[in-house]
Amino acid sequence: MSKLIHIQILRACAALAVAIHHAQFDAAALAGRFGGSFHPFEAIPWAAGVDIFFVISGFIIVYSSQKLAEAPGAAGVFLTRRLGRVVPLYWSATGLYLALALAVPGVLNSEVLEPGFILASYLFIPLARPDGLVQPLYSLGWTLNYEIYFYLLFAMTLAWPLKRSVPVLITVMAATVALGRFVTLPLPLSFWTNPIVLEFAFGMMLGLLKVEGFTLSRAWRGALFISGLGLLVVWAHAGLPRAIAYGLPAALLVAAAALGAERLVQPTGWFVRVGSALGDASYALYLVHPFVIRAGREVVVRSGLGTIVGGWGYIALVLAGAVVASLMIFRWYESPLTEWIRQRLETRRLRVA
Repeated sequence: MSKLIHIQILRACAALAVAIHHAQFDAAALAGRFGGSFHPFEAIPWAAGVDIFFVISGFIIVYSSQKLAEAPGAAGVFLTRRLGRVVPLYWSATGLYLALALAVPGVLNSEVLEPGFILASYLFIPLARPDGLVQPLYSLGWTLNYEIYFYLLFAMTLAWPLKRSVPVLITVMAATVALGRFVTLPLPLSFWTNPIVLEFAFGMMLGLLKVEGFTLSRAWRGALFISGLGLLVVWAHAGLPRAIAYGLPAALLVAAAALGAERLVQPTGWFVRVGSALGDASYALYLVHPFVIRAGREVVVRSGLGTIVGGWGYIALVLAGAVVASLMIFRWYESPLTEWIRQRLETRRLRVA
Protein backbone atom coordinates (compact mmCIF):
# COMPACT_ATOMS: atom_id res chain seq x y z
CA MET A 1 0.00 0.00 0.00
CA SER A 2 1.14 3.54 -0.68
CA LYS A 3 2.06 5.52 2.39
CA LEU A 4 2.97 8.95 3.67
CA ILE A 5 6.64 8.07 3.69
CA HIS A 6 7.85 10.96 5.83
CA ILE A 7 5.26 10.19 8.49
CA GLN A 8 6.39 6.56 8.46
CA ILE A 9 10.00 7.58 8.98
CA LEU A 10 8.99 9.96 11.78
CA ARG A 11 7.07 7.15 13.48
CA ALA A 12 10.20 5.00 13.32
CA CYS A 13 12.30 7.79 14.83
CA ALA A 14 9.76 8.34 17.61
CA ALA A 15 9.75 4.65 18.57
CA LEU A 16 13.56 4.52 18.50
CA ALA A 17 13.73 7.63 20.70
CA VAL A 18 11.55 5.98 23.37
CA ALA A 19 13.66 2.82 23.19
CA ILE A 20 16.89 4.85 23.59
CA HIS A 21 15.33 6.66 26.56
CA HIS A 22 14.67 3.39 28.37
CA ALA A 23 17.91 1.69 27.30
CA GLN A 24 19.99 4.49 28.80
CA PHE A 25 18.50 3.90 32.25
CA ASP A 26 19.36 0.22 32.02
CA ALA A 27 22.88 1.06 30.82
CA ALA A 28 23.40 3.27 33.88
CA ALA A 29 22.18 0.52 36.23
CA LEU A 30 24.35 -2.02 34.46
CA ALA A 31 27.44 0.17 34.68
CA GLY A 32 26.92 0.64 38.40
CA ARG A 33 26.62 -3.08 38.86
CA PHE A 34 30.03 -3.62 37.26
CA GLY A 35 31.68 -0.80 39.19
CA GLY A 36 31.66 1.69 36.34
CA SER A 37 29.62 4.74 35.45
CA PHE A 38 27.40 5.78 32.58
CA HIS A 39 25.90 9.21 32.05
CA PRO A 40 22.79 9.27 29.83
CA PHE A 41 22.80 11.77 26.98
CA GLU A 42 19.94 14.04 28.00
CA ALA A 43 20.43 16.98 25.65
CA ILE A 44 17.77 15.37 23.45
CA PRO A 45 14.44 14.66 25.22
CA TRP A 46 14.07 11.07 24.05
CA ALA A 47 10.77 10.67 25.90
CA ALA A 48 9.23 13.17 23.45
CA GLY A 49 8.87 10.25 21.05
CA VAL A 50 5.57 9.56 22.84
CA ASP A 51 4.38 13.11 22.14
CA ILE A 52 5.29 12.73 18.46
CA PHE A 53 3.21 9.55 18.41
CA PHE A 54 0.22 11.40 19.87
CA VAL A 55 0.41 14.18 17.28
CA ILE A 56 0.81 11.64 14.48
CA SER A 57 -2.19 9.73 15.82
CA GLY A 58 -4.39 12.83 15.72
CA PHE A 59 -3.22 13.55 12.17
CA ILE A 60 -3.68 10.00 10.86
CA ILE A 61 -7.11 9.55 12.42
CA VAL A 62 -8.46 12.64 10.67
CA TYR A 63 -6.62 12.07 7.40
CA SER A 64 -7.70 8.44 7.11
CA SER A 65 -11.34 9.25 7.95
CA GLN A 66 -12.07 11.41 4.91
CA LYS A 67 -14.38 8.85 3.30
CA LEU A 68 -15.71 7.54 6.59
CA ALA A 69 -17.10 10.77 8.02
CA GLU A 70 -20.90 11.12 7.64
CA ALA A 71 -21.22 7.53 6.37
CA PRO A 72 -23.88 5.27 7.95
CA GLY A 73 -22.40 3.32 10.86
CA ALA A 74 -19.16 5.28 10.66
CA ALA A 75 -18.51 5.12 14.41
CA GLY A 76 -18.78 1.33 14.48
CA VAL A 77 -16.50 0.91 11.48
CA PHE A 78 -13.94 3.30 12.93
CA LEU A 79 -13.84 1.66 16.36
CA THR A 80 -13.71 -1.81 14.84
CA ARG A 81 -10.68 -0.88 12.77
CA ARG A 82 -8.86 0.95 15.54
CA LEU A 83 -9.47 -1.68 18.20
CA GLY A 84 -8.43 -4.38 15.75
CA ARG A 85 -5.21 -2.45 15.20
CA VAL A 86 -4.34 -1.54 18.79
CA VAL A 87 -5.73 -4.21 21.10
CA PRO A 88 -4.22 -7.54 19.92
CA LEU A 89 -0.55 -6.64 20.32
CA TYR A 90 -1.11 -4.68 23.53
CA TRP A 91 -3.03 -7.54 25.12
CA SER A 92 -0.29 -9.92 23.99
CA ALA A 93 2.39 -7.74 25.60
CA THR A 94 0.34 -7.38 28.78
CA GLY A 95 -0.25 -11.14 28.89
CA LEU A 96 3.47 -11.80 28.49
CA TYR A 97 4.27 -9.33 31.26
CA LEU A 98 1.70 -10.93 33.55
CA ALA A 99 3.10 -14.39 32.85
CA LEU A 100 6.61 -13.20 33.69
CA ALA A 101 5.38 -11.46 36.83
CA LEU A 102 3.85 -14.72 38.02
CA ALA A 103 6.69 -17.00 36.92
CA VAL A 104 9.83 -14.98 37.66
CA PRO A 105 8.83 -11.82 39.55
CA GLY A 106 12.43 -10.90 40.34
CA VAL A 107 13.09 -10.15 36.66
CA LEU A 108 10.63 -7.24 36.64
CA ASN A 109 10.81 -3.89 38.39
CA SER A 110 7.41 -4.15 40.07
CA GLU A 111 4.17 -6.05 39.87
CA VAL A 112 0.59 -5.14 40.72
CA LEU A 113 -1.34 -8.38 40.57
CA GLU A 114 -4.72 -7.53 42.11
CA PRO A 115 -7.48 -8.91 39.83
CA GLY A 116 -9.28 -5.57 39.57
CA PHE A 117 -6.13 -3.77 38.55
CA ILE A 118 -5.29 -6.42 35.98
CA LEU A 119 -8.78 -6.22 34.48
CA ALA A 120 -8.60 -2.42 34.31
CA SER A 121 -5.24 -2.72 32.54
CA TYR A 122 -6.80 -4.85 29.81
CA LEU A 123 -9.82 -2.53 29.48
CA PHE A 124 -7.76 0.70 29.20
CA ILE A 125 -9.19 2.13 32.44
CA PRO A 126 -6.64 4.36 34.22
CA LEU A 127 -6.04 3.37 37.84
CA ALA A 128 -3.36 4.34 40.33
CA ARG A 129 -0.79 1.81 41.43
CA PRO A 130 0.21 1.52 45.11
CA ASP A 131 3.13 3.89 44.46
CA GLY A 132 0.71 6.54 43.15
CA LEU A 133 1.61 6.30 39.46
CA VAL A 134 -1.39 6.07 37.14
CA GLN A 135 -0.15 3.24 34.96
CA PRO A 136 -1.52 -0.15 33.91
CA LEU A 137 0.09 -3.50 34.67
CA TYR A 138 2.36 -3.13 31.63
CA SER A 139 3.43 0.44 32.28
CA LEU A 140 3.87 1.46 28.63
CA GLY A 141 0.12 1.04 28.27
CA TRP A 142 -0.48 4.48 29.80
CA THR A 143 -0.19 5.90 26.30
CA LEU A 144 -2.80 3.43 25.04
CA ASN A 145 -5.19 4.63 27.74
CA TYR A 146 -5.01 8.06 26.13
CA GLU A 147 -5.29 6.62 22.62
CA ILE A 148 -8.49 4.70 23.37
CA TYR A 149 -9.99 7.76 25.06
CA PHE A 150 -9.23 9.79 21.94
CA TYR A 151 -10.72 7.13 19.67
CA LEU A 152 -13.96 7.09 21.65
CA LEU A 153 -14.25 10.88 21.46
CA PHE A 154 -13.53 10.94 17.75
CA ALA A 155 -16.04 8.15 17.04
CA MET A 156 -18.79 10.26 18.62
CA THR A 157 -18.28 13.02 16.05
CA LEU A 158 -18.05 10.92 12.88
CA ALA A 159 -21.68 11.58 12.01
CA TRP A 160 -20.59 15.11 11.09
CA PRO A 161 -18.32 16.32 8.27
CA LEU A 162 -14.69 16.72 9.29
CA LYS A 163 -14.87 20.49 8.86
CA ARG A 164 -17.38 20.52 11.70
CA SER A 165 -16.33 17.55 13.83
CA VAL A 166 -12.65 18.46 14.18
CA PRO A 167 -13.21 22.02 15.53
CA VAL A 168 -15.97 20.77 17.84
CA LEU A 169 -13.83 17.96 19.21
CA ILE A 170 -10.83 20.24 19.70
CA THR A 171 -13.04 22.68 21.59
CA VAL A 172 -14.40 19.91 23.80
CA MET A 173 -10.92 18.59 24.55
CA ALA A 174 -9.63 22.06 25.39
CA ALA A 175 -12.65 22.71 27.64
CA THR A 176 -12.20 19.44 29.55
CA VAL A 177 -8.50 20.16 30.03
CA ALA A 178 -9.36 23.61 31.37
CA LEU A 179 -11.91 22.04 33.72
CA GLY A 180 -9.28 19.64 34.99
CA ARG A 181 -6.97 22.55 35.79
CA PHE A 182 -9.54 24.32 37.97
CA VAL A 183 -11.49 21.42 39.47
CA THR A 184 -10.06 18.44 41.35
CA LEU A 185 -11.44 15.43 39.54
CA PRO A 186 -11.26 11.75 40.53
CA LEU A 187 -9.73 9.03 38.37
CA PRO A 188 -10.15 8.37 35.53
CA LEU A 189 -11.41 11.90 34.77
CA SER A 190 -8.25 13.53 36.13
CA PHE A 191 -6.21 11.31 33.80
CA TRP A 192 -8.26 12.11 30.70
CA THR A 193 -8.14 15.88 31.35
CA ASN A 194 -4.34 15.99 31.39
CA PRO A 195 -3.10 18.67 28.95
CA ILE A 196 -1.18 15.99 27.04
CA VAL A 197 -4.44 15.10 25.25
CA LEU A 198 -4.13 18.42 23.41
CA GLU A 199 -1.35 16.83 21.39
CA PHE A 200 -4.03 14.79 19.63
CA ALA A 201 -5.73 18.13 18.88
CA PHE A 202 -2.52 19.47 17.32
CA GLY A 203 -2.46 16.44 15.04
CA MET A 204 -6.15 16.77 14.19
CA MET A 205 -5.62 20.36 13.05
CA LEU A 206 -2.78 19.21 10.79
CA GLY A 207 -4.96 16.37 9.49
CA LEU A 208 -7.74 18.78 8.58
CA LEU A 209 -5.26 21.04 6.79
CA LYS A 210 -4.05 18.04 4.80
CA VAL A 211 -7.60 16.99 3.93
CA GLU A 212 -8.34 20.52 2.73
CA GLY A 213 -5.33 20.37 0.40
CA PHE A 214 -3.04 22.72 2.31
CA THR A 215 0.63 22.16 1.44
CA LEU A 216 3.98 23.71 2.23
CA SER A 217 7.10 24.07 0.11
CA ARG A 218 10.20 22.06 0.94
CA ALA A 219 11.88 25.19 2.27
CA TRP A 220 9.07 25.86 4.73
CA ARG A 221 8.93 22.22 5.77
CA GLY A 222 12.68 22.20 6.31
CA ALA A 223 12.36 25.32 8.47
CA LEU A 224 9.58 23.70 10.51
CA PHE A 225 11.64 20.54 10.98
CA ILE A 226 14.72 22.43 12.18
CA SER A 227 12.57 24.62 14.43
CA GLY A 228 10.86 21.56 15.91
CA LEU A 229 14.16 19.87 16.74
CA GLY A 230 15.60 23.09 18.12
CA LEU A 231 12.63 23.78 20.36
CA LEU A 232 12.68 20.22 21.67
CA VAL A 233 16.27 20.69 22.81
CA VAL A 234 15.79 24.24 24.15
CA TRP A 235 12.48 23.61 25.94
CA ALA A 236 13.39 20.18 27.33
CA HIS A 237 14.69 21.63 30.59
CA ALA A 238 12.78 24.93 30.63
CA GLY A 239 10.14 23.78 33.11
CA LEU A 240 7.28 24.24 30.65
CA PRO A 241 4.18 22.01 30.65
CA ARG A 242 4.75 18.87 28.58
CA ALA A 243 2.04 19.74 26.05
CA ILE A 244 4.04 22.88 25.23
CA ALA A 245 7.64 21.74 25.73
CA TYR A 246 7.19 18.50 23.78
CA GLY A 247 3.79 18.83 22.12
CA LEU A 248 4.31 22.00 20.10
CA PRO A 249 7.73 20.96 18.72
CA ALA A 250 6.24 17.55 17.92
CA ALA A 251 3.48 19.31 15.98
CA LEU A 252 6.12 21.21 13.96
CA LEU A 253 7.90 17.96 13.14
CA VAL A 254 4.67 16.28 12.06
CA ALA A 255 3.71 19.34 9.97
CA ALA A 256 7.08 19.13 8.23
CA ALA A 257 6.55 15.44 7.51
CA ALA A 258 2.88 15.61 6.51
CA LEU A 259 2.21 18.83 4.64
CA GLY A 260 4.24 18.23 1.51
CA ALA A 261 2.79 18.49 -1.97
CA GLU A 262 4.22 15.10 -2.94
CA ARG A 263 1.79 12.32 -3.70
CA LEU A 264 1.70 9.10 -1.76
CA VAL A 265 4.63 7.07 -2.99
CA GLN A 266 5.98 3.59 -2.71
CA PRO A 267 9.14 3.39 -0.58
CA THR A 268 12.28 3.51 -2.75
CA GLY A 269 15.93 3.64 -1.79
CA TRP A 270 17.42 1.72 1.14
CA PHE A 271 17.01 4.53 3.70
CA VAL A 272 13.39 5.17 2.82
CA ARG A 273 12.61 1.45 2.65
CA VAL A 274 14.18 0.79 6.04
CA GLY A 275 12.45 3.82 7.54
CA SER A 276 9.12 2.78 6.06
CA ALA A 277 9.48 -0.81 7.30
CA LEU A 278 10.41 0.33 10.78
CA GLY A 279 7.54 2.81 10.68
CA ASP A 280 5.20 -0.12 10.02
CA ALA A 281 6.74 -1.95 12.98
CA SER A 282 6.91 1.13 15.25
CA TYR A 283 3.98 -0.01 17.40
CA ALA A 284 5.65 -3.39 17.89
CA LEU A 285 8.96 -1.67 18.64
CA TYR A 286 7.29 0.52 21.25
CA LEU A 287 5.66 -2.41 23.05
CA VAL A 288 8.43 -4.98 22.66
CA HIS A 289 11.62 -3.06 23.38
CA PRO A 290 11.38 -3.28 27.22
CA PHE A 291 11.36 -7.08 27.01
CA VAL A 292 14.43 -7.05 24.76
CA ILE A 293 16.22 -4.55 27.00
CA ARG A 294 15.56 -6.59 30.11
CA ALA A 295 16.60 -9.81 28.39
CA GLY A 296 19.74 -8.08 27.15
CA ARG A 297 20.59 -6.98 30.65
CA GLU A 298 20.23 -10.52 31.97
CA VAL A 299 22.47 -11.88 29.20
CA VAL A 300 25.16 -9.25 29.82
CA VAL A 301 25.08 -9.74 33.59
CA ARG A 302 25.19 -13.53 33.47
CA SER A 303 27.91 -13.60 30.83
CA GLY A 304 30.06 -10.96 32.52
CA LEU A 305 30.24 -8.85 29.37
CA GLY A 306 29.27 -5.62 31.12
CA THR A 307 32.84 -4.33 31.39
CA ILE A 308 33.54 -5.24 27.75
CA VAL A 309 30.58 -3.79 25.85
CA GLY A 310 30.28 -0.59 27.89
CA GLY A 311 27.20 1.59 28.22
CA TRP A 312 26.78 2.67 24.62
CA GLY A 313 27.77 -0.75 23.35
CA TYR A 314 25.01 -2.25 25.46
CA ILE A 315 22.53 0.31 24.13
CA ALA A 316 23.52 -0.48 20.54
CA LEU A 317 23.10 -4.22 21.16
CA VAL A 318 19.66 -4.01 22.75
CA LEU A 319 18.42 -1.49 20.17
CA ALA A 320 19.52 -3.78 17.35
CA GLY A 321 17.79 -6.68 19.06
CA ALA A 322 14.62 -4.64 19.59
CA VAL A 323 14.53 -3.54 15.95
CA VAL A 324 14.98 -7.08 14.64
CA ALA A 325 12.40 -8.44 17.10
CA SER A 326 9.85 -5.76 16.18
CA LEU A 327 10.24 -6.35 12.44
CA MET A 328 9.76 -10.09 12.92
CA ILE A 329 6.80 -9.62 15.24
CA PHE A 330 5.14 -7.19 12.85
CA ARG A 331 5.52 -9.45 9.85
CA TRP A 332 4.72 -12.82 11.36
CA TYR A 333 2.48 -11.98 14.32
CA GLU A 334 1.05 -8.48 14.53
CA SER A 335 0.08 -8.02 10.89
CA PRO A 336 -1.62 -11.41 10.31
CA LEU A 337 -3.25 -11.37 13.76
CA THR A 338 -4.59 -7.85 13.24
CA GLU A 339 -6.01 -8.77 9.84
CA TRP A 340 -7.59 -11.97 11.19
CA ILE A 341 -9.29 -10.09 14.05
CA ARG A 342 -10.39 -7.22 11.81
CA GLN A 343 -12.07 -9.58 9.38
CA ARG A 344 -14.02 -11.25 12.16
CA LEU A 345 -14.98 -7.98 13.80
CA GLU A 346 -16.11 -6.59 10.45
CA THR A 347 -18.12 -9.75 9.72
CA ARG A 348 -19.79 -9.61 13.11
CA ARG A 349 -20.55 -5.91 12.75
CA LEU A 350 -22.13 -6.45 9.34
CA ARG A 351 -24.25 -9.30 10.67
CA VAL A 352 -25.49 -7.12 13.52
CA ALA A 353 -26.20 -4.31 11.08
